[in-house]
Amino acid sequence: MERKGKIIILSAPSGAGKSTIIRELTKHDDLNLGFSISATSRPPRGEERNGVEYYFLDEEEFRRRARNGEFVEWEEVYPGMFYGTLESEVERVTSGGNLIMDVDVKGGVNIKKRFGDRALSIFIMPPGMEELERRLRGRATDSEEKIRRRLDKAEYEMGFAPQFDHTVVNDDLGHAVEQTESLIRDFLAR
Repeated sequence: MERKGKIIILSAPSGAGKSTIIRELTKHDDLNLGFSISATSRPPRGEERNGVEYYFLDEEEFRRRARNGEFVEWEEVYPGMFYGTLESEVERVTSGGNLIMDVDVKGGVNIKKRFGDRALSIFIMPPGMEELERRLRGRATDSEEKIRRRLDKAEYEMGFAPQFDHTVVNDDLGHAVEQTESLIRDFLAR
């Protein structure tokens, strides 16, 4: 499969701000960034729509596609809750530009290994656990049990940061966006 565009990988614990940063970056037309739509077995939250924020697949369909090798990466992030990137998405976006990916930390590490120098991996680090908890609670989309699980998982995920090309601490959104944009511009200029 011929890939023309480059791949930018953003990973972070839930609530660290990677989706917001990606939304800001995709406003820069000159970066020619296409947003990768991940697949998940979790149900939609709020106003999320299939094929826009995610491809929502039931667990059986997700497992079938994984067995068929249709993903460039996938993980069971929580028991019975899968996230992954369909190969068709990588093809769709890189055929006409650069791909920016919002993936979990294991997926980010695996994609970087698979694509090597064609990919730039950036870990978005929350400023601290207290702030991360405040952000997760501020979403008002998860139960107390889910928030606790996300916080426990966040500590584990932060241990992956050294495996990424760069780490950006999101203690100020504007600064984090600027830093991430600068890293991407440097990478695309190579």
